[in-house]
Amino acid sequence: MSMLDLLAKQHASMMPEEYKHRSYDEMKQRVLEIKRAFGSRLFIPGHHYQKDEVIQFADATGDSLQLAQIAADNQEAEYIVFCGVHFMAETADMLSGKNQHVLLPDMRAGCSMADMANMKQTDIAWEQLTHLFGETIVPLTYVNSTADIKAFVGKHGGATVTSSNAKKVLEWAFTQKDRILFLPDQHLGRNTAFELGIPLEQMAVWDQIEEKLITDQPIDDIKVILWKGHCSVHEKFTVKNIEEIRKRDRDIQILVHPECTHEVVRASDLAGSTKFIIDTINQAPAKSKWAIGTEMNLVKRLIDGHPDKHIESLNPDMCPCLTMNRIDLPHLLWSLESIEKGEPVGFIKVDEDTRKDALLALNKMLTIK
Repeated sequence: MSMLDLLAKQHASMMPEEYKHRSYDEMKQRVLEIKRAFGSRLFIPGHHYQKDEVIQFADATGDSLQLAQIAADNQEAEYIVFCGVHFMAETADMLSGKNQHVLLPDMRAGCSMADMANMKQTDIAWEQLTHLFGETIVPLTYVNSTADIKAFVGKHGGATVTSSNAKKVLEWAFTQKDRILFLPDQHLGRNTAFELGIPLEQMAVWDQIEEKLITDQPIDDIKVILWKGHCSVHEKFTVKNIEEIRKRDRDIQILVHPECTHEVVRASDLAGSTKFIIDTINQAPAKSKWAIGTEMNLVKRLIDGHPDKHIESLNPDMCPCLTMNRIDLPHLLWSLESIEKGEPVGFIKVDEDTRKDALLALNKMLTIK
């Protein structure tokens, strides 16, 4: 592709300036009109971390894989406008039918964690790690990864994992090989392996930038190789945050996501997936007190939805995830009006070879009970 073609493609994916000047009420009304007009031909999944101005129009809310599965089950929808990030829309495309179109309202919506593992880095890592450990490694990847990484894992006999089922998938993986390579989030991998009884001394970190294994233990003792990736939001919750809150109020319970560091998870009262966090708060008694370590849009929604409980962010200075929050009401409206005009923008399409191998990893996960 020439530079002129690249610039033209980039310009075509940019929202026209006029949308920035429309009133909130006008945009809300237009979205509702288009939803009514298209009916079942249009489906809008919304991730838990999205802004309220977008999530109010979601036909379904959930985590990334849950939304992709819901979208795949919806055979009527011609257009799936995914309010989330790029890797989520890729998964929805891989699971949906050939007659369905997956669109991302803002192509800049991404995940810094997913971007911490690319195929060039992964190929180099696999070559060096198999040289060190032989054919003793099975790769696993968090669903928060690109389609290419999922395809690599599927091609090498591995599976995807979610924060909800990571323990079960790791247990399965150890029945396949002696060692696990866990991409791209080191914290979820470390916390899950530790929960299974694997000591930290038997875990090493693969540094994809330095292209080397970081460990001071004998190589033969290593059971889990953790990719040096992380969630830029969850890594900002600290043990100091926990100590300060407990010093202020001993009755507050600390509830965090397993993408937080090992030290934070160990210092908390409870740790679990986004669904676990939501379910825990829904089932908590009135007047209970909670400090939650996860993305701010979700925390604020939990606060608003549970006025009978005291809920706050574990880190009061935390900001919403910048890349998760790219999609706003103007971008959503632009996406819907482009469909209305018969000129859809923001297509997400995974090539057939990548799709085939990535589905091996996704489907393997879904068969693990």
